[in-house]
This record gives sequence, C-alpha cells and structure tokens, in this order.
Amino acid sequence: MNETADLAPAVRSILDAARERDAPDRRLSVSPRSLPDALAAADADGRVPTIAEVKPTSPTTDGERRDDPAALAREMVEGGAAAISVLTEPEHFGGSPDALRAVRDAVDVPVLRKDFLLREAQLDAVEADAVLLIARFLGDDLAGMLAAARDRGFDALVEVHDRDELQQALDAGADLVGVNNRDLAELVVDLETFETVAPHAPDDVTLIAESGVTTPADARRMREAGADGLLVGSAIMDAEAGDVESNTRRLVSA
Repeated sequence: MNETADLAPAVRSILDAARERDAPDRRLSVSPRSLPDALAAADADGRVPTIAEVKPTSPTTDGERRDDPAALAREMVEGGAAAISVLTEPEHFGGSPDALRAVRDAVDVPVLRKDFLLREAQLDAVEADAVLLIARFLGDDLAGMLAAARDRGFDALVEVHDRDELQQALDAGADLVGVNNRDLAELVVDLETFETVAPHAPDDVTLIAESGVTTPADARRMREAGADGLLVGSAIMDAEAGDVESNTRRLVSA
C-alpha cells in the first residue's frame, strides 16, 4: 500500500479505521444491474447521467442527515438519478451495510457501494451492483482487488486523482474510472482535476467525475470535459438548496 504521510489527517483516520474493520466469513456472488448501461441509458434519455449519493455526513460537511436512506434513494430516482451511491463507512460517514441493503431493495437502478476497501474479504460485507476501489489506497493490490470484485459479479469503479493513478488503473484493467476532484492532502476541490486527467483516458473507458459538482453549470462543464457520468453527494443532500428530488432534477436537467 502507498505511503499515507501526505494525506489529510481525516483521510488517515478513515484508513486506520478501515484497516481495523472486521470482514465477514463468507464469499458473495452478485447479479448486478449494470452501472455503465444505466449511465448510457440516462444519456440516451436526455438526462445528465448522475450517480446520486446517500451520504448522512462526512469529514468535509457540517451536520448529519438522519432521513431514511431508502426514502432518499427513491426521491433521487424520481428526480432522474441513473444510479445511487451509498456510503457504508460507519465511523466518519455514518453509513452502514444495512443502509445499502435497504436502498437496493427500494430502487431498481444500480447501487454503488462507496467505502474504503483495503482487502479482498471486505468486498463480501454486502451485496451491491458496484463497488468503489481507490487506486491510491490499494497501490500494487489494485489489480488483485479489481479481479476479486469482478469475480464476485460487481462492477468496479476505480477512483483516481491524477494521470499517474489513471495509468495505474488502466494497467490493472479498469474500464470504469472515477476522477475525484477532491485532493486527498488538503481536501480542496478543483474541477480542473477532471479536465486535466480525462483527455488521457481511452475512449472505451467509462469516466465519472466525482466531487465538486454543485450547480448545473458544473455538471455541464464536466460533461463537456468528457464525463460519461457524475457522482454527486452534498449538492443533492443539501436541504437548504431544496428537497432531494428537486436537487437531483436540477442537475440531471443541466
């Protein structure tokens, strides 16, 4: 695994907790709803392909939403979301496998499990349609984790932050790549991150822009830069901006 000294303290704390988290003594086999197909279908339907995130809280947001995750997910789908992302990290994001199970039972779109997975057994915590694998945290283990996820049936979204990590993901065989606009050292968001990395991805890779999309203008900017889809959490969950359904519709109609 890569060195973590240059990571923000909050990120190091998340990783420390992930290393200590128990993994189930079982092996899953899932029949997924295809995440790339759902994004393509939304695009064909004239919507901005959006993965809307059920996120109770995070180290970069204030407060916590205690709404029923399944109800939130249904509102997001009503608003036009192509897929749903659910945090299952408990200590820092208030998530849980139970929340993901409830969401997946409540909607008919793909559900992405967003967590900090460091070893193969952690893939087996809960059935999902896709899982997030973070290149920076897995290092030389990325190819093995990617193969293990696919062997269980999951789509695997490999998250990168720069061109070197993109190449690492491509070398590992990734064909579904998320470019996170949030820097892991200072936790600063810069949409230019996606614009810098995206031109170097092959045409047959599905590219997701993650973090920092807060307005329809941001959504259009990322699409123009080559994003096949967006992963949006805070802007949709922000109660001050409106209800979840209308927040989702505002972005997918950009």
